[in-house]
Amino acid sequence: MSILKIAKMGHPILSQKAKLVEDVQHQAIKKLVLDMIETMIDSSGIGLAAPQVYQSVRIIIFKVPLERMGKGEENIELTTLINPVIEILSAEKEEGIEGCLSLPGMIGMVPRNKHIRYSGFSIDGVMIEREAHNYHARVVQHECDHLDGMLYPSRMEDLKSFGYVDEIQKSEINLHLKVEEND
Repeated sequence: MSILKIAKMGHPILSQKAKLVEDVQHQAIKKLVLDMIETMIDSSGIGLAAPQVYQSVRIIIFKVPLERMGKGEENIELTTLINPVIEILSAEKEEGIEGCLSLPGMIGMVPRNKHIRYSGFSIDGVMIEREAHNYHARVVQHECDHLDGMLYPSRMEDLKSFGYVDEIQKSEINLHLKVEEND
């Protein structure tokens, strides 16, 4: 396995629609998935799409940290989806903070559908079908956006919340201090 280089915002591969994988069990696809897993773990990410490692194919990997799961939701282990498809099950959206390995050090508030169903093939060629809510749904939508050439800032409704993590954290600390002073 190898740690792959991650494409950053501005590289053309991140704005292209990725191609379907014709043979989901091809050895080159399995190697790519294993390299993506190693790369995501090395980068402390929770998701990664093939275009982010300069491969224009429809593959995503993700995990949902237990602390981000809602009450009563099951733990979602590391998942590979080859040729994923998303079906929106509810028009209800929720804003949440997102970051991305292709926009290092930056975050922003992004609205996402709260309830989806997704499907795709595992690394072993087995069809996976799941419903996802809240953060789980957010992660899958974020990664699938990469397959359609979209980065999360394109989904943002207010760019005032888009910025570098350290600056936004400073602003929130200063805002919190001002609120305490006024109490």
